[in-house]
Amino acid sequence: MWTDSHIPRPYSRREWLARSGAGFGLLALADLLAGESPDVALHTLESAAQPYAVRPPHYPARARRVIFLYMPGGPSHVDLFDPKPRLIQDQGKPLPFEKPKLERTKTGNLLASPWKFSRHGQSGTEVSELLPRIATRIDDICVIRSMVADNINHTGAALQMCTGEQAFSRPSMGSWLTYGLGTENQNLPGFVVVSPAAVFQGAQLWASSFLPSAYQGTLIRDLNHPIANLNDPASDLGRQRIKLDALRALNDLHKKDRLIESEFDARISSFELAFRMQQEAPEAFDLSRESTATHRLYGTDQPATELFGRQCLLARRLAERGVRFIQLFDAPKNNAWDHHSGLREELPKRCAAVDQPIAALLTDLKSRGLLEDTLVLWGGEFGRTPTAEGTNGREHHPFGFTMWMAGGGVRGGLVHGATDDFGWHAVQDKVHVHDLHATILHLMGLDHTRLTYRFGGRDYRLTDVYGNVVNEIVA
Repeated sequence: MWTDSHIPRPYSRREWLARSGAGFGLLALADLLAGESPDVALHTLESAAQPYAVRPPHYPARARRVIFLYMPGGPSHVDLFDPKPRLIQDQGKPLPFEKPKLERTKTGNLLASPWKFSRHGQSGTEVSELLPRIATRIDDICVIRSMVADNINHTGAALQMCTGEQAFSRPSMGSWLTYGLGTENQNLPGFVVVSPAAVFQGAQLWASSFLPSAYQGTLIRDLNHPIANLNDPASDLGRQRIKLDALRALNDLHKKDRLIESEFDARISSFELAFRMQQEAPEAFDLSRESTATHRLYGTDQPATELFGRQCLLARRLAERGVRFIQLFDAPKNNAWDHHSGLREELPKRCAAVDQPIAALLTDLKSRGLLEDTLVLWGGEFGRTPTAEGTNGREHHPFGFTMWMAGGGVRGGLVHGATDDFGWHAVQDKVHVHDLHATILHLMGLDHTRLTYRFGGRDYRLTDVYGNVVNEIVA
């Protein structure tokens, strides 16, 4: 009679290939994994064994880390960074040309911005009165007024902005960067995401997809308790270290004579990272260590700016401690910048919530000498229509919108590209999302055509088969 102890353990696919047919299937698998170049196999082995180890860029980098200030829902470019006098002149009139066939919801006539623009800094860049603090930093900022994307819905557009792909699961930008470069601080995650509320597509925006799971973003919801189960209840790190060493010895025995097992290596690395984080993360995430003056600078002492102020202050602390990619979602609720209605009431609230914290972040980074090698990116998945939705709203608009970049080798005080007189189409120096990604990788020292990962029989990259570096904005 068979008992549980006599039931043979089922073979894994790799074991089956190794044991059947004199192991010829395993030889074929090894050849597929190795790829066409020995360097590919070596890089894969090293990355699997040490996923967080610092790796050299393809060429000298202008930036060492990225802070992505993401405004989910789509901020209105014609109300913030792209003034259009023609909208004022033709307020209430129909758009004088045919709209694209890609239209999600029918919009009405032209809607002029209710807010005034004025010139700021030595560059004289025009910024809305809704963002007075950011306007004081405009000479550090490169405003890109000619962004274009391919999707008119939040789900696909957010995926494309964060992963380069509209429909299918792909590694996020932060995952690609930590895969390509590793992270400078082995005691903290290389990719940190702060999103107080859920957003469209959620974890897919910071997932590692087919890259090893070690490269996925570490999500923080509650800034008061940033990482769950961080502390050992027994508070005995020495005993915990002995346990982990014993576990590693057993894992090494398991790995012996086996091929690359990226998920297994990622699990081992996550155990080790969790142990190291117990020593450094509590200090890194503890905002109470900052001075009263610093908290006042970021606005954490005011109800309107407290939430995003804490996020920006945390981003600075993580950046100076070597975290490679930090993504902040302004998410007191889902899609807070999605102003289909209530534009005149809600957009000023959102701007008031982020204006002071973002300006403080740029000021603080610059005063500490960090801005020159920290790339700060601001924007959402698309913009908003220059035409009205209802009487007090704007629809989704991927045909021409604004994002901006600062620090990290970017030319400050520059306005790149332009939309037409109404803010509808990008008509000068278009920058597609793929071009933006290629430029970010370039500033980080990576050639977007060479940063690839072989999966499913072909090489994948962040920019798919597209993308050109926007050299005009590089300092």
